[in-house]
Amino acid sequence: MDVDVLVVGAGPTGLTLACELAVRGVRCRIVDRAPAFFGGSRADGIQPRTLEIFADIGVLDAVLAAGDLGIEMRAYQGEEVVWSGRMTEPTAPTPSVPFPNIWFVPQFRTEEILRTRLSELGVQVELGVELTDFVQDADGVTATLSGAEPVRARYLVGADGGRSTVRRTLGIAFPGETDEATTTLFADARVDGVGRDHGRIWQVGDGGVAIVPLAGTELFVVTARPPTDAGEPIRDYLQCQVTEATGRSDIVVREVTWHTTWRANTRLAERFREGRVLLAGDAGHVHPPTGGQGMNTGIQDAYNRGWKLAATLDGAPPAVLDSYELERMAAARAALDISTGLLEKHRRGDADAHVRGPEVHGLAFGYRGGPLSRDDRAAPGALRAGDRAPDAPVATADGRSIRLFDLFRGPHWTLLVFGSADVAALPAQLPAYAVVRPGQPVDEHTVVDVEGHARAAYDAQDGIAVLVRPDGYVGMVTTLDGVDRLGSYEGLAVTPRAPSPRSSGR
Repeated sequence: MDVDVLVVGAGPTGLTLACELAVRGVRCRIVDRAPAFFGGSRADGIQPRTLEIFADIGVLDAVLAAGDLGIEMRAYQGEEVVWSGRMTEPTAPTPSVPFPNIWFVPQFRTEEILRTRLSELGVQVELGVELTDFVQDADGVTATLSGAEPVRARYLVGADGGRSTVRRTLGIAFPGETDEATTTLFADARVDGVGRDHGRIWQVGDGGVAIVPLAGTELFVVTARPPTDAGEPIRDYLQCQVTEATGRSDIVVREVTWHTTWRANTRLAERFREGRVLLAGDAGHVHPPTGGQGMNTGIQDAYNRGWKLAATLDGAPPAVLDSYELERMAAARAALDISTGLLEKHRRGDADAHVRGPEVHGLAFGYRGGPLSRDDRAAPGALRAGDRAPDAPVATADGRSIRLFDLFRGPHWTLLVFGSADVAALPAQLPAYAVVRPGQPVDEHTVVDVEGHARAAYDAQDGIAVLVRPDGYVGMVTTLDGVDRLGSYEGLAVTPRAPSPRSSGR
């Protein structure tokens, strides 16, 4: 085999997957048919769950430095402000949720940050390389790439967007709808005559114009109705729209650096896998931009799949990789419900159509009832197998303050045992920690739940053991006397290869 995994598509989904594979020592290539890296803002809202993923990957600091919390929006009629507000009001972190707010970063910057991380892990994106065909057999996939010899891979992942060549070659149906009547022009532009202290909306009839500062840049995102004349220069068209909507001649669109016409497009592939070929991101699901679900769901696809592909390559049972479609198909449906529901609010003109609540954050979704979610307790608590594993502040035996997320960071599984226990003697060969109360015995395998936040977040009493998956979800909950059952849990059926080191990302 030339590589273990060939990733087709170098957007946020493909880049995240490549990072997850590379950090586990999986041989991978990532190719993209585009001749140059993407340069537009497109998906600029990064949800809290994705920020947790970025912390684990080691890119959170760079992401935070590249964006902001979003700004106030004001709607104008001429010079008069008729409405002001925020899409979402920032909230303070809590012990279990360290990143509670949407963070705004242009997509091109997010991709740049992920490419830098991937390069640190020894993998480069190959531009101008198009997948033209592939065939698969029982042992792998033979892919034909433009201008190159065929590539032999054990698995192929299509992260190549809504018009996915991978999905089309597989013949997987992509049902849904495209509403040509609901369209918006989005443009990144340099604009004179407006400040960067807030975003501006001028409503004119059923249309209008918005000019919003693009986080971390000197650009603005300008939105308007799309032009009817495809031949009209886009800068000239936007200038006309801005002047007409605002009634001001001092607002000047100087340059358009990127633009696209968005159409209300909602689709979900009938399946995410065919043998050794898998779909991720927009190749499997396309969302309206309302709610910021598309890119975030794709990144979470990749995070879910990375450890499962690595485990499968190391000999894990089929149930591990099979769980990808079961878990992520449900996630995609849930995200589509959120984004389409918000789109309907916009269509109706609801007063709260621009408001975003915790439903978009991705923190509440989980995999309860899934094939890798096992809870052995007679009376499960509030937190169950399949749920997101919460964070919490704890202390080491020598009194140093850390967080549970610090213990989870990396490509490994983690076992938490609540109460005093000799975790070093447990049968599971993985990082394990006893989570004890203040005053209980401590050693190097112990963390102290100083303020009780860990027990509260996990709803766990002494004697409960919680197995946390590499992607930060609870895989198994059992009792201390049932820890030997971890040996029959599918995800732990193999010993993972030695990983590359993670950087802290915090």
